[in-house]
Amino acid sequence: MPLQRRRFIRDLTMASFLPLGPITTVGDGASKSKPGIIRKIVPNRLSAGQTIGVVSPSGALYEAGPYELVTEVLQAMGLRVKMSKHVADRYGHLAGQDDDRAEEINNMFKDPSVNAIICLRGGSGAARILEKIDYKTIARNPKIFIGYSDITALLLAIYARSGLVTFHGPVAISSWNSFTYDYFKRLLFEGQEVLFKNPEKSPDDLVQVNDRIRTLTPGKTSGILVGGNLSVLCGMVGSDYLPSWKDKILFLEDTDEQIYRIDRMMSQLQLSGVLRQLKGFIMGKCTNCNPGRGYGSLTLDELLDHYIKPLKIPAFSGAMIGHIKDKFTLPVGLEVDMDAEAGTIQLSQPAVI
Repeated sequence: MPLQRRRFIRDLTMASFLPLGPITTVGDGASKSKPGIIRKIVPNRLSAGQTIGVVSPSGALYEAGPYELVTEVLQAMGLRVKMSKHVADRYGHLAGQDDDRAEEINNMFKDPSVNAIICLRGGSGAARILEKIDYKTIARNPKIFIGYSDITALLLAIYARSGLVTFHGPVAISSWNSFTYDYFKRLLFEGQEVLFKNPEKSPDDLVQVNDRIRTLTPGKTSGILVGGNLSVLCGMVGSDYLPSWKDKILFLEDTDEQIYRIDRMMSQLQLSGVLRQLKGFIMGKCTNCNPGRGYGSLTLDELLDHYIKPLKIPAFSGAMIGHIKDKFTLPVGLEVDMDAEAGTIQLSQPAVI
């Protein structure tokens, strides 16, 4: 798409978002006491030679090596790299004080030299800064914002409070193998209407062995894709920083959680009314989610059957989402079509302009 046309579309989007005065929430805004979302905002795509900002909103890193590797990886994509001022700070297990971590996100969105923002890592602590994020500034300066795991808190809050489509995908220190980078590039550089599909079986196998899809309830549906880390999302339930769940397709992932804890969190989503509003459900990978209580524990499949099958909505598990080497980059807040039998997610429009 020519640059002039992309700017024209951006101007129309921004004009629709900036009302003359406060309005009642009519879209995905979580609180009726705050300005609502008129229309989603889609960020500009990445191009070689542009600058990507690196922020660290969650856990701290303790060694110098990863920073060098991150810079080299992003430069290998043809990008310039701008590390935030406090990216190497540490406050206990956190990557610096709350005010500093929030300020760096706000500053990266304000900075006209920065074209996209990637989070250094996940960990813990992103939810602590949600009240300090300047969502109006983000709406006026929309950019690609990407991460996963604990970054779920920011992905959902930014989408719910500003309308900006965010991206659940690799953090800067992720394993940038060919599978992960291919989806990242096609989505964010090339602006393709990507079909997300698990890798094919190995040529040495007669049938699919690894990364199998399990259909919970067959069928096809369309809706706005939202989601992220299960435990982080559950920690936000009841806050003003989650979108409306009505007619959404929810995707989840997690790591290092025992099955009884997954059961508790799925129960929370059920009791809070989240699950019954959905049009579709996708479970990614729950890495190292083991019973941990010996004989008699339910399995993850049994939990999903219990909570999801009664909803009678298209649903599948096993998608390449989560704490894994080969991962999708998914838009949070964009319309998709899902096919539970094929185990696929199809964008209905590009995620960038």
